[in-house]
Amino acid sequence: MTSLINLPISLQTILLLLASNVFMTFAWYGHLRNMATAPWYAAALVSWGIALFEYMFQVPANRIGYTQFSVAQLKIMQEVITLSVFVPFACFYLKEPFKLDYLWAALCMVGAVYFIFRSP
Repeated sequence: MTSLINLPISLQTILLLLASNVFMTFAWYGHLRNMATAPWYAAALVSWGIALFEYMFQVPANRIGYTQFSVAQLKIMQEVITLSVFVPFACFYLKEPFKLDYLWAALCMVGAVYFIFRSP
C-alpha cells in the first residue's frame, strides 16, 4: 500500500474504486453463475463476505478522494468505473451478449462526467 501513497490522489482514488468495483460486481452478480442452485440466503451470505472486501477499498477511496473531489464527483467516478467493470464481467464471466445499450449508457455517462466536473 505504500507505493499507492506516492501516486497522485486522483489515481489512488481511481485504483481503489476499481478494486472496490471488482469485488462489488462479484458480490452482487457472481452468485448468478456460481451459486445458481444454492438457496438465496446462502448466496446472500457469500455475497456479504465478498462485499466486506469491497468496503475495504471503497471507504479509503472515498476518504482519499474527498480531499480533492466533491461527493458528486466521487459518485460519478464510481458509476463510470462500475459500468467499466460490469460490462466485461457480464460479457466474459456471465456470458451475456454485448449490447449497444452499454455503449449508449457509456455515452450518457460521458455527459454526466462533463456536467459534474465542469465547475469547481
